[in-house]
Amino acid sequence: MRNIDHVIVGHNGGAGARTGEVFNPNTGQVQAQVQLGSQADLDKAIAAAQAAQPGWAATNPQRRARVMFAFKALVEKNMDELAHLLSSEHGKVIADAKGDIQRGLEVIEFACGIPHVLKGEYTQGAGPGIDVYSMRQPLGIGAGITPFNFPAMIPMWMFGVAIACGNAFILKPSERDPSVPVRLAELMLEAGAPEGILQVVHGDKEMVDAILDHPAISAVSFVGSSDIAHYVYRRGVEAGKRVQAMGGAKNHGIVMPDADLDQVVADLSGAAFGSAGERCMALPVVVPVGDKTADALREKLIPAIEALRVGVSTDAEAHYGPVVNAAHKQRVENWIQTGVDEGAELVVDGRGFQLQGHEQGFFIGPSLFDRVTPDMQAYKEEIFGPVLQIVRAPDFETALRLPSDHQYGNGVAIFTRNGHAAREFAARVNVGMVGINVPIPVPVAYHTFGGWKRSAFGDTNQHGMEGVKFWTKVKTVTQRWPDGGGTGDSAFIIPTMG
Repeated sequence: MRNIDHVIVGHNGGAGARTGEVFNPNTGQVQAQVQLGSQADLDKAIAAAQAAQPGWAATNPQRRARVMFAFKALVEKNMDELAHLLSSEHGKVIADAKGDIQRGLEVIEFACGIPHVLKGEYTQGAGPGIDVYSMRQPLGIGAGITPFNFPAMIPMWMFGVAIACGNAFILKPSERDPSVPVRLAELMLEAGAPEGILQVVHGDKEMVDAILDHPAISAVSFVGSSDIAHYVYRRGVEAGKRVQAMGGAKNHGIVMPDADLDQVVADLSGAAFGSAGERCMALPVVVPVGDKTADALREKLIPAIEALRVGVSTDAEAHYGPVVNAAHKQRVENWIQTGVDEGAELVVDGRGFQLQGHEQGFFIGPSLFDRVTPDMQAYKEEIFGPVLQIVRAPDFETALRLPSDHQYGNGVAIFTRNGHAAREFAARVNVGMVGINVPIPVPVAYHTFGGWKRSAFGDTNQHGMEGVKFWTKVKTVTQRWPDGGGTGDSAFIIPTMG
């Protein structure tokens, strides 16, 4: 059986004391064992990072950018291999797997421009003969703890910017689908990054706690469920680290009466069910305004959902594949039952779905609920599966309050032809990322990604300039070169005082 090891400088491989199982979600069979690391493994990675980082930080930004360019080219060259590897462990179809990689590469492209974005500020003549300038310097060693649902994109969101800024980086990917992060670290080394600049340590909660507690790690970026994000944020901050921790979501799509319902249904088919709903920016709640809109939308949704093809991840005709493992499949089906028990109308039931020839795979058919209400637990919590809920709203104000009052505030969308309604909604909604006729409003890489409320803990978002700010610290220099040959005749005056 295949063994998935750490990527640590000086690590010789071999079986560790603890391992985890990596499944093929299409068959339900174990396909590999991943090593679960110890404190000693992390210490070894830290030592290598400490040895490599000062020289990397001293490398001029142009040369660091050339490594990013080379890494981008290598990922593109190996796109098919990476996509099939990702698909085989996560279960998302190949097209989705390539999208996962491509969205990560877009942040690498942003990181290629690091010489420009690292430029500081300068003020000439802030006082008599006094100039003031600032510089952005790397933190030292950063760490990323990433989830199973985007094993390529989210690691690249983190380490691309961190490494370009001059930091060393230690990645702890999900133990459910760890192979692609390992390959990315190998490709970064091939691109010219020094040994120790990007390392991968596998593990579970034991490794997470070791990262959060280690005094040599200056900053931690996390993506996962909200409860764990809060834990990571609290423990990391208590240890004196800079922490950004992105949590769960329950994104809403508001459908105004003037919306193009055919386009809405097409958008919902991908946004709610693509990647089996295992996306923090999925759209699992649709809010039609008015019963007439709701009835018409429901009528169009049912045949569209029934036409969705669920298949193995290598099926080019499949709209989505299996969920990641048996436990997650059971969790999603339990939430469907909870919705039924709470009185929601289950219009399409995806439970009990079996794919011929792959009966042991972790497949779930698409489900549709109607008449879901805000007091239901199935509405309040993140299901993270191929389940769409219709929550009817009588008017615009009610529709606006639903995502605004929800505990999560990651993303939201409004579908309308009315510019005033869209503008009003975008300005007033209490959510971090807004789409206007865009169902999955993930910002482009040179903007920034981050939600509000229990969807994010910390003050700085992912990638873009927010990412540069997170992975660097600002040093401000006030300088004077006095005239007079050192006679000491001129008294120093603080610039703000004269």
